[in-house]
Amino acid sequence: MDFKPENYPSMSPYLICGDGTALIAFVEEAFGGVVQRRFDRPDGSLKHAEVLIDDSILMIGGGATSAQSVTPHIHLYVPDPVAVIDRALAAGATIVQEPERKSDDDDLRGGVRDPSGTTWWIASQ
Repeated sequence: MDFKPENYPSMSPYLICGDGTALIAFVEEAFGGVVQRRFDRPDGSLKHAEVLIDDSILMIGGGATSAQSVTPHIHLYVPDPVAVIDRALAAGATIVQEPERKSDDDDLRGGVRDPSGTTWWIASQ
């Protein structure tokens, strides 16, 4: 038996937010995320979820805890950053940085902030 679920990376970002269910919906719509596992509390609120985005797992904790994330940032490589940023904006994000390729960087990168406050840096080489 392996020490982690099949096809999971060894390290995953873990976001704890007030409305984890809304964050899951955003990740599904904006980034094509697919829930792999979800555990709810007896009252039906989210306790923990794991969402697959391409080859990575994003772990999300629900808000009934004192361990709130403070303005987390996640970097995500995708084939078409402009299209993904457009989907994120349609899913309720706000723009942090328009997609651009800076002179000292090979990546085309832009940023959005989702409704839970997470900043997503979306890029492609």
